[in-house]
Parts: sequence; structure tokens; C-alpha cells
Amino acid sequence: MELLLETAGESHGAVLTAILSGLPAGSPVTTDFVDARLNARQRGHGSSPRQKTEQDAVRFLSGVRDGAATGNPIALQVSNKDQTYKDLPPVHAPRPGHADLAGAMNRGLTDARDVVERSSARETAVRVAAGAAAAQFLDALGIRVLGHTVSIGGVEVHGDPGDDLEAARARRDTSELHAFGPADAQAEATALIDAAKKDGDTLGGVVEIVATGVPAGLGGHERPETKLSTGLAAAVMGVQAVKGVEIGLGFRGASMRGSELHDHILPSDDIAPGRGSNSAGGVEGGTSNGQPIVIRAAMKPLATLRTSLPSVDLRTGEAVPARVERSDTTAVSRLAIVAEAVVAFGLARHVRRRFGGAHIAEVKAAIEAHRERMRETFGGAASV
Repeated sequence: MELLLETAGESHGAVLTAILSGLPAGSPVTTDFVDARLNARQRGHGSSPRQKTEQDAVRFLSGVRDGAATGNPIALQVSNKDQTYKDLPPVHAPRPGHADLAGAMNRGLTDARDVVERSSARETAVRVAAGAAAAQFLDALGIRVLGHTVSIGGVEVHGDPGDDLEAARARRDTSELHAFGPADAQAEATALIDAAKKDGDTLGGVVEIVATGVPAGLGGHERPETKLSTGLAAAVMGVQAVKGVEIGLGFRGASMRGSELHDHILPSDDIAPGRGSNSAGGVEGGTSNGQPIVIRAAMKPLATLRTSLPSVDLRTGEAVPARVERSDTTAVSRLAIVAEAVVAFGLARHVRRRFGGAHIAEVKAAIEAHRERMRETFGGAASV
């Protein structure tokens, strides 16, 4: 069974729309749960004034009844309050670092407005809504996913979320940075954001997504396109302004010796394996190994600055300043929520591929049968 998502809509259009298909009947899907994720996406120090203008809320048009998926395709919408698309001026001077120039060249346009509208990170609102529906499906299976901020502008605000990700979520959401780090570090990062805003500049950073309760055996080593690592990395890399993704120690592991990096497999009296570490981030050979999934994403400093960068007029080729569009000073804390959503969707997609089932009860039964096979086959030597 395949889980599919298609989104439509522009940054300043009437609505953002998504069609989500493949969620099994009986999977919980509630407006309150989704709206809470949308609300978290809108919070974050350094956000643009638009995050106060928009008050995102999901509307389910089909596929959901009495708080549960029917098994039919789910149509959902998030409305825009700022619906000025038809009145906005053309974009003849593309912004460096955005999709403007490349998109205009792709379509043979001298006005990049339509590219600007679709490539905007505003589109992530509807992806967060769909990802929240996927997260409810995972929650019903005992799989939890949480995103949090690691650093902003080079200032480390990383902290350990712990094993209880739902308790950690409540702590994370009290932070303006969606971070677990010490208060003094968060204050330093907040001051850095304020200074960048005053200078009309922007900041990037790093977020981490952790998933627990993921059964071993998702993905596969047979072909690149079946690997769990391939799907999750692509999902995160597909978020606007993300320029790097790592699973486990990733880039940091490249400077280590193999004897230091690889997670030892140790005897254990428990069903779960003894592993000395989780450098692999829960994925080995493209397949989940039963340990927590750990992914990090690097977001570049946003490309819209209050002081224009050099550009050219696409109609004449003459040097002109790039057009300035409304933008966040930083969106790293909001990326933590968006990346959480796309990872949840990616994991749900692999769960559907691996365990099938037309109803949530069938999925649960298939996962438990899989775990029982692992117990019988490997005992204490394998993760289940």
C-alpha cells in the first residue's frame, strides 16, 4: 500500500490544498491535533509579520469522519488571509539564492512571480497538516517523531529531548527557538537574531529530528530507491532552504576512524540488541535497525534580505537590485516543525509499504506479527 501526497496553492493565493491518499481506515485524524502542529509551525523568534497575520487551521473536505480516516483520499485545506496574488507586481529582478532565476529559466519567463508564489515556504503549512495526519497514524502504532533546534547562526542551543518524546514536545513548545538547550545559550541565539534583524540580514542553522518506536526492517538494501535513508533524506532535502541532510553522525563521522564510528553489536538478555552507540542514526544499509532514527538538516540563511543583493532585469539584462519580498530573519525554529512533519510522513510511507493493511487494526497486527518473528528468529541478538 502506498501513501501519497500532492499539494497545490500559492503563497498569496486563496488556499493551500493537499490530497493525502493511502492512510488506512480507522487511523485517528483530528483537527485539534493538526491545528496544534500548524500553530507550532507559526511560532519562532525571528519570524516575519506574516506569521501573525495568518492564523492557520486545517479544514478536512473528504476522507475523514468522526475523527478517523475513512480509507478514502483525504482532501484538506489551509486558507490564506493574505490573498493578494492577483495584485502583486511582476518580479523581473530575481533574488539571489531563491528559486526565482532558475525557475524563470526553466519556464522561459521574464516575470518570476509565479515561481516566487509556488516556491515560497508558505507551502509548508499544508505539508505540516498532512504530516500531522501521518504522525497520528504513527502515534497509534507507538512511533513518535519530534523535531528541535540544534543551532542558529553558529550558536549551539542543542539539548537532549530524552526518551519520552511527547513529554519533550511540551518542553520544546515553551521555547521561542523550539530548542532544549540551556537558557543562556538560547538567550545568546535570540540576541543574535535580533542583531541580524536590525542589520536587515538573515541567519541559518541546524535542526534535528528524532523518531522512536520505529520497528526494524523498514526500507531495504536491495535498490537505492527502496532505502529508508533515501526516502527520509529526500523528504527533508525537499524543504525550502535546506542545503544539507545527515543521518546519525553523518558528516561528522567522515572524520572518524571506522573503529570509533560503527555501533558494536553486543550480547543482550533483552529482546532488543546491545548497541554501544547510535552513530548510524537508526539506519544501516538503508534499513531501520530498531534504534531511534536521528536526522539533522542544515538550513541556509534566508535569501531575502532587507538590503537588496545584486541582480539583473530579466527583460534587459541590465544590473539592478533584487526585488525585496517579505521574509523571516530566520526560520530555523520553524524548520524544526516542518522537518518533523515530513519525516513523519516519510516514516508512515515506509510503514505502509512494509506492513500494508486496509484498516489500522490490520497494520497493528502486521507489525506485532513481524516483531514476534524477530523474537523467534533472533531472540536477544536482533532489534525488534
